[in-house]
Amino acid sequence: MPRDRPERKHVNNRQPSAVNRRRLVWGAAATTAAVSVAFAVAALDASAAPTPPPPTAVAAEPPRVSNPSPGPEPSTGVGDQPLTAAEVDKARPVAVTPELGASAKDVTGAKGPEYLSSEIVEGGTGREAAFYFYDYRTDELVKQVVDVTAGRVTGSFRAKDMQLPAADREVATALDLVLAAPVGADVKALYTKVTGKPWTSKDQLKVEAHVYRARPADTEARECGRHRCLQLVARVTDGPFVDLNDIIIDLSGRTVVRVK
Repeated sequence: MPRDRPERKHVNNRQPSAVNRRRLVWGAAATTAAVSVAFAVAALDASAAPTPPPPTAVAAEPPRVSNPSPGPEPSTGVGDQPLTAAEVDKARPVAVTPELGASAKDVTGAKGPEYLSSEIVEGGTGREAAFYFYDYRTDELVKQVVDVTAGRVTGSFRAKDMQLPAADREVATALDLVLAAPVGADVKALYTKVTGKPWTSKDQLKVEAHVYRARPADTEARECGRHRCLQLVARVTDGPFVDLNDIIIDLSGRTVVRVK
């Protein structure tokens, strides 16, 4: 009787075939590719997303400065700067030389020229000022040039038929002449008509003036231009204008006339 053969256990020691190896390689490659694609898509999404802007800084409110009161005016200007009040006060008496003070007359008829205005002489080497006066004795504009620093007159000039704007005292004198003349009654009546109030004083009118030159038809004011003449621009204080355009005041001749 044959001997029993021991039972052999089957062990599969065969290596995978070439086909199976290719399948394994492709499977691993596919898995790696899928992971790579996933990372690439995530990276692309991350780069495509807009970067949030940095937080906007709140601008600080600028400091508020109140309007300061102007400081004191300097006593002396520099170069071609306008004359200071102190310079005018210092140089104006110098401009009225003893000869000019003795010979000229002002708008009231008193001795001395009528002061009109002053200005710096530009382009000079120092501080020179031109002072303008009107001599009612000769009906001439007088220009006195003063070295403000040295305190002396460096030039003197006169000219006829030259009329600068009126000074405040000339305007006030012109109004006084109007109110004292026969036309003054008309001015007071016109004031009452415009305001409905009675006339009490010249303070009820605020007055300015233009220098007036005669026109060809001005027979009554034919000297204006050679004489110092004014035409008033008047208005009720804090109120409407009062038409005085046809009234001409000859300050040189101290007369008041109407023109058409």
